[in-house]
Amino acid sequence: MMAGLRALTSRGRSFLASGVAALLMALLLGEHDLLRIGVLIMSLPLLAALVVARTRYRLSCARRLDPPRREVGGEATVTLRLENVTRLPTGLLLIEDTVPYALGTRPRFVLDRVESKGIREIDYRVRSDLRGRYTIGPLSVRITDPFGLVELTRAFTISDTLVVTPQVVALPHVRLSGEWTGGGDSRTRSVAAAGDDDVAPREYRQGDDLRRVHWRSTARYGELMVRREEQQWQSRGALLLDTRRHAHRGEGPRSSFEVAVSAAASIGLHLAREGLGVRLVTDQGPEHLSESGVGWSLLDTLAVVRNSPARSLELGINALRQGGGDGLIVAVLGAMDPEEARELAKVRHGGATGVAVLLDVEGWEAREYGSADRRQAVEAVLAGSGWRIVTLPAGTSLATVWPSAGVKTRFAVGGAA
Repeated sequence: MMAGLRALTSRGRSFLASGVAALLMALLLGEHDLLRIGVLIMSLPLLAALVVARTRYRLSCARRLDPPRREVGGEATVTLRLENVTRLPTGLLLIEDTVPYALGTRPRFVLDRVESKGIREIDYRVRSDLRGRYTIGPLSVRITDPFGLVELTRAFTISDTLVVTPQVVALPHVRLSGEWTGGGDSRTRSVAAAGDDDVAPREYRQGDDLRRVHWRSTARYGELMVRREEQQWQSRGALLLDTRRHAHRGEGPRSSFEVAVSAAASIGLHLAREGLGVRLVTDQGPEHLSESGVGWSLLDTLAVVRNSPARSLELGINALRQGGGDGLIVAVLGAMDPEEARELAKVRHGGATGVAVLLDVEGWEAREYGSADRRQAVEAVLAGSGWRIVTLPAGTSLATVWPSAGVKTRFAVGGAA
């Protein structure tokens, strides 16, 4: 009851004050009709406070996001489910859900009445042009009486998270030698760089499946040899994303940094769908991805990645070196100088394939003096060390230039292509 009295609106306080004033005047003047009017006026806010207070903690709330992950620019549906768990109907309900500014304005709804054990479901949509992990909730419900004399506010504790992932572009299949480092019965894969001769065979045993006979080794050793059933090769690759603030140009969703994040998401998801175990590295070092559902884990990580104040790729390059055994290295890079390119070029080893996606970052702003020469020098350094070059200009889809990843760039003596 005290909570209900504290929740009186301006109208409710006015009614209460008018009723008290009418009672005092009735006592002073001896007017019985005025006394009845004063009692009636004063009883209205008191009864409203009593009724509203009884329904204060009698609502349950649940929220559902469909889907819980959404690409930048896509819409998600939020469904609120309110249930009146008491035997008394509620009064007027004013509902307001808490959403971040990036998802739009706060949704507000009015429910006239929820009957005993009644359920109401309310849908609204959210949309964001910015990547991120957004908390939706908690929900607040304002309970009022039909006359607007009392208003109680209750905030639920539950909240849900909507993950807005980078834009993903479908990429055409490009054969990358060194991309696969193994195989198995259920899937045919090319062995990295060397081919079939690297398969470790053993001698034939009674009961072995003849389909596992390794004919080259049989001819070499003069006895029947089979592939080892227990030998399973793990496909591995590394994805480097340059997040340095000074390496990118532009602001907002169309900046070169956002394009780089989208490119990394597209490449990583493309490789993961083809069976490659991808690890993510930034200029800050390695990023942890869960072993199960690498694609979703990659998108969740890239959804919250931000510009870094680092000036060097040293930490990222060291993380690539420490990984070891990567059959494929893909680097999504902003502006860099030839010295940094030389350090990165050394990471590619043996038969591993290196692909450098170079953003023409000057296309996002006015070109700086000498920037084109610097970019060409970076391309020459990487291509001269066996890296494949994919140049991504502003306003160009990655799918358009991705086939360049399958082309080996040849540089003649002197650095001319």
